[in-house]
Amino acid sequence: MWLREYVLWEGEQVIKREKRRYLALEVASEQSVDERVVLDAVQASVRRLFGEYGASKTNLKLITYIPEKHQVVICCSHFMLEKVRAAIASIMEVNGETAAMHVVGVSGTLKALSKKT
Repeated sequence: MWLREYVLWEGEQVIKREKRRYLALEVASEQSVDERVVLDAVQASVRRLFGEYGASKTNLKLITYIPEKHQVVICCSHFMLEKVRAAIASIMEVNGETAAMHVVGVSGTLKALSKKT
């Protein structure tokens, strides 16, 4: 269990548990790209926008790659979901090739994400 954020509420300290969010990304590129390269591009974009400290709070992980659909599933902290989405939207190239990434779906479980995509 990951404990990250402390919230003050009516004078008491409440600890919020860090939850995961799964994002399905569609990679629009002229050539096929490797899943590891996609994750590196997302991490570089987060680092460029929010610095090392912001990137360390995202807890980005590669979950799976679906080459038939050109989709990558990644996992991040729910505290940083909007910042990760902003970083994904700012990606213009992957591994030197012009590419765009679109968030297809977001969910708290992989089962629900597979139903959405």
